[in-house]
Amino acid sequence: MAIFLLSGSPALASNPPLSEVRPVRDGLIAVGVADEIRKNCPTISARLFRALRYLHGLENHAKKLGYSQDEIDAYVDDKAEEKRLRAIGADYMRARGVVEDDAKSYCALGRAEIEKSSQIGALLRAK
Repeated sequence: MAIFLLSGSPALASNPPLSEVRPVRDGLIAVGVADEIRKNCPTISARLFRALRYLHGLENHAKKLGYSQDEIDAYVDDKAEEKRLRAIGADYMRARGVVEDDAKSYCALGRAEIEKSSQIGALLRAK
């Protein structure tokens, strides 16, 4: 899933692990939640170019904070961090009424996110 492109490898001594960089972590969770909504709701699609630009922006943000491409790539490949971020995203969706295998619940969350112009909603489009 596109959202889980980064995970938690140690950065420079002065930087915390990328998993602790809130804008990056929260951004990846938002992309993951948006991806789950678009995969499970037939009336909502992804704004793919917007999502790709957003992910590129997260990568650039990490670089501006001093993280190397190797550190970012290690974060991308960290399966344990991917699992952790997926769980956070699943908790977010469940807390907002999403029920697994219930397309209507995914659609309701997607429409709510679009309506409130959240980062998740900005990555989605109602058909």
